[in-house]
Amino acid sequence: MELSLYPSSSLRIQAVFPHCKTPFYHTKIPTKPTSKSHRSLLECHPILPSVALFDPTSCSKPASNRRCRRNSIWAGTQIGAAGSDPIPNKISDFKDACWRFLRPHTIRGTALGSSALVARALIENTHLIKWSLLLKAFSGLFALICGNGYIVGINQIYDIGIDKVNKPYLPIAAGDLSVQSAWLLVIFFAVTGLLIVGLNFGPFISSLYCLGLFLGTIYSVPPFRMKRFPVAAFLIIATVRGFLLNFGVYYATRAALGLTFEWSSPVAFITTFVTLFALVIAITKDLPDVEGDRKFQISTLATKLGVRNIAFLGSGLLLVNYVASALAAIYIPQAFNRSLMVPAHMILASILVFQAWVLEQANYTQEAISRFYRFIWNLFYAEYIIFPFI
Repeated sequence: MELSLYPSSSLRIQAVFPHCKTPFYHTKIPTKPTSKSHRSLLECHPILPSVALFDPTSCSKPASNRRCRRNSIWAGTQIGAAGSDPIPNKISDFKDACWRFLRPHTIRGTALGSSALVARALIENTHLIKWSLLLKAFSGLFALICGNGYIVGINQIYDIGIDKVNKPYLPIAAGDLSVQSAWLLVIFFAVTGLLIVGLNFGPFISSLYCLGLFLGTIYSVPPFRMKRFPVAAFLIIATVRGFLLNFGVYYATRAALGLTFEWSSPVAFITTFVTLFALVIAITKDLPDVEGDRKFQISTLATKLGVRNIAFLGSGLLLVNYVASALAAIYIPQAFNRSLMVPAHMILASILVFQAWVLEQANYTQEAISRFYRFIWNLFYAEYIIFPFI
């Protein structure tokens, strides 16, 4: 499209509109909106934005200077607004990038896990429940989310090249979040989480929290970058998401209730179950990333053994978990709710077998692998949902 103002106060437009019956070129449109040619242009292209035009020659008199300035400012503002990105949209885009930066599926796991452990501790000591503990519980949950955000954030900062191949939708890889902004976010998460834990939960829980941040750091950051070594990577993920989360939250809840730490059978069960489950997550998380890992020469079990073998290995470990859970309820009925624990785990095991069969039938395509990995996380959430009632 070509736009030009002639001295005779007409607007020259060169354009072709596909929905017009005939194209037109170099049409002179008088600036007066009542002109016939102006009306015909709008009729031909009704979706053209209306623009306030004025005749420069009509501003020759000093008395009309103010009106001309107002008209020109109004027209410039309208044109600028049409081509600019409003601030609310930019804020919305930044919020969306930050949410994706936090990896929501990991936040759900952290929130569900901590809530389930707190609920279990309260169920075991209902006579000690106080409303004053609610604020402390929410502050602890926020600290855990901050720790989670730091660990997944630092991983994205050092995995930009890999993520452009494996996870191009992540905000840094997609260009929706700058590296500088990402660094500010992870620093905020680390400092805020440490302050909350240090001020509210004492030195022991603070040391466990620092250990979790340390393990998350050496997992991703050179020269350690322990994610390159399959066994070390598995142990770090299992320790952080399995032992530290479950033990730490349960310990902190009992301390808030004024009780010393004491293992209960359900808490020992969920800690063992989730630690093994975290090992499965550590194994299967590399399934959707095989292409990028091979390109960047990152050694994982998925690149070494193949997608199919790792899918079978992960499914097998989970089946062992479910069978062991049912047996525990059968042989230790005084510690568990057998009527819930046995059928619930058998149902979950059956769904797992079906999903593994679906993956096999799909011939392990990238889309099928991603769906299977998301399903593994759904099983993880389900375990924490039923945990307070077992």
